[in-house]
Amino acid sequence: MIRCFCCPPTSLSQSGTSAPIGRRGFMAGAVALAAAGLAPTLATPALAGPTGAQPKPRRIDVHHHIVPSTWLAALKSAKLDTPPMLVWTPQRSIEDMDQAGVATAITSPTTPQVNFLPKADAVRIARDSNDYAKRLTIDHPGRFGMFALLPMPHVDESLKAIGYALDVLKANGIGMMTSYGDKWLGHPDFAPVFDELNRRKATVYTHPTGANCCVSLVPGLPETVVEYGADTTRTIANLIFSGASQRYQDITFIFSHGGGVLTAVAERFEIQMVNTPPYKGKISRETVDHELRRFYYDTAQVANAVTIRALADLVPTSQIVFGTDYPYRTAAEHVAGLAKAFDGPTLRAIERDNALRILLNLTPA
Repeated sequence: MIRCFCCPPTSLSQSGTSAPIGRRGFMAGAVALAAAGLAPTLATPALAGPTGAQPKPRRIDVHHHIVPSTWLAALKSAKLDTPPMLVWTPQRSIEDMDQAGVATAITSPTTPQVNFLPKADAVRIARDSNDYAKRLTIDHPGRFGMFALLPMPHVDESLKAIGYALDVLKANGIGMMTSYGDKWLGHPDFAPVFDELNRRKATVYTHPTGANCCVSLVPGLPETVVEYGADTTRTIANLIFSGASQRYQDITFIFSHGGGVLTAVAERFEIQMVNTPPYKGKISRETVDHELRRFYYDTAQVANAVTIRALADLVPTSQIVFGTDYPYRTAAEHVAGLAKAFDGPTLRAIERDNALRILLNLTPA
């Protein structure tokens, strides 16, 4: 049975216990739920109480992972959990944000999302996870937003989830992986999902994963080291050279980790691909450059002098947004790295203003 947002799992805390709601917390939640057309009940458990930020926090983190309890249980059963997932709590997220002046984190579960589950379980756990993320935004006003999780690659179920996420939960966008099995985001099978997201002018945040083709290629080398970056770039290439991204001009795409290995292969996109069959005469360099320059790229794990400067040479800094990959990395180290590369209005745009332009339904702290 799929739970609605007003009927949450019996336990929300990461420790496996439910916390009672005080009258003030209940009333605040009730007002927020009523605004969304959702009715709370006295049995609804609460997360940790609202936590104040440091004075004048301003940064918006678009790459911030959370670990809903039902999702974590499924990962554990499949032996897909990682150590950072086991110790994550909302309070630890907020503490990391406060240490680095992050006003708001836009949350999402990381890979493998729900791609490893049978269809019915994927639908149920995706919805539970989205309801959990919504409750974070209510219990900590202004501190959290959410990219909603879809039960991809199940297209019909994902279309239903889009409606619930954007119309009921008022998510700030949709979170997707860069590939599902052996299909990247420009695959024709996914066209109905992207047609709907384009119609809604949605923001689509993408996170890399290990594709079927490329798991355990080099013994002893985790796929996170090379394959995640490569998979992000594969899906960018697939979107552009399939013609999909040109059809979806009203979707705002965010690619993690500065677009993966994009800066290393951009010349191949711009020159080699457009001058050889089957793309010669069909896709021009101008088209490729337009797409690369309209996409957005987050700073997670690329806030270093070499990579961030290369990205800023390839695309306008208006297309770079702040991301941290918490809990796998910290906000503070990304703040320090970016401060060495940018300053003034450019730095403020990367850390806050660029994200404000593209996130639906966001009222940051």
